[in-house]
Amino acid sequence: MFKQIVAGVDEHHGDDAVALARMLLDADGELTLAHVHRSDAHMQLEDRERFAAAERERSRRVLETVRDRAGVDAGLRWRSSDSVGRGLHELCEALAADLLVVGSSRGALVGRLRMPDDTRAALDGAPCAVAIAPVGLAGEPRELHEIGVGYDASPESEHALAVARTLAAQAGAKLSAFEAVAFPSSAFGSGRPLLRSAIDALVDGARERIAGLRGVEPRAAYGEPAEELSIYSAGLDLLVIGARGYGPVGRLIHGSTSRELTRSARCSLLVLPRAGREATERPAGEG
Repeated sequence: MFKQIVAGVDEHHGDDAVALARMLLDADGELTLAHVHRSDAHMQLEDRERFAAAERERSRRVLETVRDRAGVDAGLRWRSSDSVGRGLHELCEALAADLLVVGSSRGALVGRLRMPDDTRAALDGAPCAVAIAPVGLAGEPRELHEIGVGYDASPESEHALAVARTLAAQAGAKLSAFEAVAFPSSAFGSGRPLLRSAIDALVDGARERIAGLRGVEPRAAYGEPAEELSIYSAGLDLLVIGARGYGPVGRLIHGSTSRELTRSARCSLLVLPRAGREATERPAGEG
């Protein structure tokens, strides 16, 4: 599990994020609830100071309300920033967090993800892994029964599998891995339709590759990765994927698949940076 978690909360997106944070928190880990309020540099100095004091008090009330409602032991931190995402990143860096958890928009269907506009920026450039809780998670507390991994043998997916193994071992959860396969566009150059047998062979090959991984149930399907992973996620409690974008080492830069899954996944989503300092990289049982 994760040792130092920051859960970003506000008046509308706090309970689900806290519920997921508690599921992923190590037994001796620390949870911090964070709220970012906007700054206003265009005010006169005296007005700006009064505004800042009022916003700090509002942040404190929001955080205490969420903490009391969840009945969780957590520290409270607030910060002024012109961007919610930047403010959360700065708090994560100050606390050396290994996971940032945020909630989904209340406009999403229960059990689905959809990032609010003001927290979507929390994903790109985060200094640690990011987890997104679906709407309604807090109302239906559950354990992690099955953890799934988006897998394609890339370094990012191998890292995701290693993290998922540790989480599954510590939670006593079932572990599966899924690969979406497709023919390259060049295969359509001849204009001939693809044979069903060729597609089946491709899917069977993916399942065989995953079956060779220790202790992992193999899943595979033919289709577009984000769409197929979304369907796969309907039977999971947590989907773990590695970000494929390219950015500074240790920073989370999302690719197209992870971006799409923030809108379409049907369970909690954990996105890992290309290289980072996640405590879960250590094998289960290590301190």
